[in-house]
Amino acid sequence: MAALPKEKPEGLDKPIVAKIIKYGAKANVRLFKLTNGRIGAKWRIGAGWKKPVPVLLLDHVGRKSGQEFTTPLLYLPDGPRLVVVASQGGLPKNPQWFHNLVAHPDTSVDLPRERGRAVRARIADATERAALWPRLVELYADFDNYQSWTDREIPVVVLEPR
Repeated sequence: MAALPKEKPEGLDKPIVAKIIKYGAKANVRLFKLTNGRIGAKWRIGAGWKKPVPVLLLDHVGRKSGQEFTTPLLYLPDGPRLVVVASQGGLPKNPQWFHNLVAHPDTSVDLPRERGRAVRARIADATERAALWPRLVELYADFDNYQSWTDREIPVVVLEPR
């Protein structure tokens, strides 16, 4: 029997939380790049505390600014594909990296000991999302909590080799 989702923490959508996430992500990117993934390649927060989750670095181009960004994301290896989730901790809006990928789907990712893997991003269709979601929750149980905290359907993004 599945556990009931946790109640949404108070203050999750406050500006200070967004700043903490932003600067934490920047530090994660720096450490990952400096150590070639020896540090920063595992997520050990929330459901990841007891069961660390793999992290990749996603490069993306701002759809409005044209600026290059790098965002650390949890991922599910799926054969030659990588699967990421635009959860943003269950906040009401999709993360900026998601909108940037929709506008510019050809990009690259860094994995531990592998830099610049060329990928093309696409949003999983409903059938594919339904098949992937249980595997993503097995990878990181908090994804189910995040989905219960928001009215939007959290997008699942497939990164295919190109």
